[in-house]
Amino acid sequence: MFKYVEFVKSIYNLKDLPPPQFPEIAFLGRSNVGKSSLINAILNRKNVARVSSTPGFTKAINFFRINHQFYLVDLPGYGFAKAPIELQKKWKYLVEGYLKAIRDFRLLILIFDIRRIPDELDINLVKFVKWIKKPFCIVLNKIDTLSNNEIKKQSQNYIKIFYLNTNFPLFLTSCKEKKGIEPLRKFILSKIKK
Repeated sequence: MFKYVEFVKSIYNLKDLPPPQFPEIAFLGRSNVGKSSLINAILNRKNVARVSSTPGFTKAINFFRINHQFYLVDLPGYGFAKAPIELQKKWKYLVEGYLKAIRDFRLLILIFDIRRIPDELDINLVKFVKWIKKPFCIVLNKIDTLSNNEIKKQSQNYIKIFYLNTNFPLFLTSCKEKKGIEPLRKFILSKIKK
């Protein structure tokens, strides 16, 4: 599926962004949402995106070239309370600047921990993505931690809180049990082939 995965570069300043020569799929989420694990599961690799026991490990925008077809972009996590305020501001500037840039965005993948109720930071992220009019989907991760009834209830909570319509692309995943990974992978591929 994804035979060729190459790390391109880490970006700490917007002026260092690589040329927008490929379509881009970007991953956004809180610092402890399992973003790196999800990226590795989608690519069927163990350590493309570095998984850390310390939330907020990703401090740069990391670009990976996949199959010489598209960039997979791993964005710094948000909401990490222990990071100094100045660093949090820098991350915000970096992420928002990247998302506002003129690039071939095919899909923004917004990842949330299904166990949590979305807070103001989560709601603002969705509002921002809607405002910049970029295509996005939502992934509710860590479904292995809840019962089927709880999964259904939490899914409905997210749809309601984010004002999503019923046919909005929402994926339920568990990296631990490899659940929901294949449908998300196919959805990503469908966006690249356009």
